Amino acid sequence: MHNIEAAYIFKFVLSFVYLYMFSPVPLNLPPTSLKLSRVNDKIYIFDVLRKKNLVLTPEEWVRQHWVHFLHQYKKYPKSLMKIEGGLILNDLHKRSDLIIYNNRGEKVILAEFKAPEVKINSKTFEQISSYNSKHKIPLLLVSNGLEHYFCKVNFEDNSYQFIEDLPNYIIET
Repeated sequence: MHNIEAAYIFKFVLSFVYLYMFSPVPLNLPPTSLKLSRVNDKIYIFDVLRKKNLVLTPEEWVRQHWVHFLHQYKKYPKSLMKIEGGLILNDLHKRSDLIIYNNRGEKVILAEFKAPEVKINSKTFEQISSYNSKHKIPLLLVSNGLEHYFCKVNFEDNSYQFIEDLPNYIIET
């Protein structure tokens, strides 16, 4: 086999594996219309917050569903949501998946998203807790799109309590 043929077959196999390893799966969230496009054998999803197309990954699929849910059903304005806010933790650069602010500019929700096939476990909560040690945000959201967990943080005794749901957005005066 010639190198060009081998390279073409390899590229085809990689594209096939990528497209079929992750085909968007239904999530445990209300249906929403997301803008998907295909360019050069890659699938992209339009990020309504950053206003650009991103390569569709399982985690991005979950994140974009949550952004739409929080805006459409919980009434959080898109202008108060920030995706992948940077932070430094133990000299390492990390990124939080989603931070939501109130109308006074205070951080109110920190979200950590995983791909649907990733199980939510104690490591996931350790991750969001370590991020929150820097952010100090009162509400946490952890989801893989199928399972969702919500926590209210008590900073006085460094604990958190699971809650049934996130509150709807309200304008604070």
